[in-house]
Amino acid sequence: MATDRLSMIFAALADPTRRAILARLAEGEATVSELAEPFSISLPAISRHLKVLEQAGLITRSRTAQWRSSSLNPEPLREATAWMERYRRFWDTSFDRLDAHLRRLQQPQSTPDDEQQ
Repeated sequence: MATDRLSMIFAALADPTRRAILARLAEGEATVSELAEPFSISLPAISRHLKVLEQAGLITRSRTAQWRSSSLNPEPLREATAWMERYRRFWDTSFDRLDAHLRRLQQPQSTPDDEQQ
């Protein structure tokens, strides 16, 4: 298992439940019970998802009395986005070149007969 930060971020984001948890935390901090509400999985399963998100640095967890809440840490998402941005620019350039090539192919071709007229 990769242990570099970017690999941990993408591994954490690979799971749809964890992405849903992050979307909920984007609205504000929440307890484990609050995060578990929309899912048909156990509280321990939610806690395991939270542990993965915390290890990737995507969330922080705090304890107030008996309540343990989680909140979103956006910095790792910025890091992942910055990494993907380089490749987005590459694909944009590639698609622009493909688009230009396809347009050239769609232009009517001149024939020797057209030039004689």
